[in-house]
Amino acid sequence: MSKAIVAIVGRPNVGKSALFNRLTGRHTSIVEDIPGVTRDRLYGECEWRGRTFTLVDTGGLEPASSVKMRKLVRDQAEVAIEEASLLLFLVDGQEGIHPIDEEVAETLRRSQKPVILVVNKMESPKERDLLYEFYSLGLGEPFFVSAIHGINTGDLLDVVLDSLVRDPEETPANTPTGLAVVGRPNVGKSSLVNALLGEERSLVDNEAGTTRDAIDSLWKYKDESFLLIDTAGLRRKGKVEDKVEYYSTVRALRAIKRSDVAVLVLDAESGVVSQDKKIAGYILEQGKASIILVNKWDLMEQGQEGARKGQLVKDIVRGLKQEMDFVDYSPVLFISALKGTGLEDVPEAILEVSREYARKIETPLLNRVLQDAFAFRPPPSFKGRTLKLFYAAQCGTKPPTILLKVNSSKLVHFSYRRYIENKLRDAFGFIGCPIRLLFKNK
Repeated sequence: MSKAIVAIVGRPNVGKSALFNRLTGRHTSIVEDIPGVTRDRLYGECEWRGRTFTLVDTGGLEPASSVKMRKLVRDQAEVAIEEASLLLFLVDGQEGIHPIDEEVAETLRRSQKPVILVVNKMESPKERDLLYEFYSLGLGEPFFVSAIHGINTGDLLDVVLDSLVRDPEETPANTPTGLAVVGRPNVGKSSLVNALLGEERSLVDNEAGTTRDAIDSLWKYKDESFLLIDTAGLRRKGKVEDKVEYYSTVRALRAIKRSDVAVLVLDAESGVVSQDKKIAGYILEQGKASIILVNKWDLMEQGQEGARKGQLVKDIVRGLKQEMDFVDYSPVLFISALKGTGLEDVPEAILEVSREYARKIETPLLNRVLQDAFAFRPPPSFKGRTLKLFYAAQCGTKPPTILLKVNSSKLVHFSYRRYIENKLRDAFGFIGCPIRLLFKNK
């Protein structure tokens, strides 16, 4: 059974992200004193008194707003309200009741969902008398907290748990496979996430940098569960212009670190640029499996006929292999996330790569393949000494890690290491996965 969902809602800049971070115990949401920093809805797991529930941070609600981006943010918040079991309506105790608070309160009453009215920024006991004016919102007794300082947040969690109906059949879910969608700004990452999920989960706009947080969504395919992470676009360090964008970049890098498989999205029109190679290098450095998606392929196909389309694909794949030869094991797919073309192959590729990433090879079979590789092409000698293999075993997965017992690890040349890796790929696949080879002296 799925966990209960509790959504934090309210107008912009009342401290929703600070409360989210406080209750989940980790800095998932970006917190900055700028209205509208949180644009998408973010999910986190909250544990208290031996029970867990899913907490959702939403963008600021402005019911009467007609500005395009604010309307998109409002739509995201309304989706969170719809799927939630309980709503935490957060207001600013220092500013008092704002006209937007009254509009939000009316929206929440219409939802007919249980609501806890939470008055934030109540650091001083002298400010508690200000609580009484919030009774006029008609949402019951207000509950005071200070999200930044953690004041009364434990008591708030007690109230939340008391308001949630315990499901006796609820069982802990298996840990899903982490799947990070990464790439430069405005290459179509959020469009891809929305296409896979079948809903407007992430905000999509032509403005580069629309996604600022790393957004987690649960996605299931053929009985396999994935934690799908949409990330902010990764720019060059010199292009990171403000603190919010800096933290977005840090979160994107963290998303790669906590994933198992990284989907690197490229722009078909601009081709491979230096930042794409840096992102691919970071994925490899972290030992993550990877898939490369060339997005906006519909723009490249315009005016091309059958044979010319095929040649264009071959040319781009060849260019990719040359520019990013260090991840030449990654599958390359051509898609249009906006048009939906080519997307039918993406889930299967993700499933295959995630299974390869966790694959375990039997020790006798592994030794036969490596002994044959050494016999077919003996290692070069160095100062009269030759590398000898005594024994090999797979000592880890995610990524596949092979331990080779040899006479001297100093005799392993880079080119021969690459040869062994290629032989392992020929025999076992390991599609989309880096292979770690550990040479140890017997």
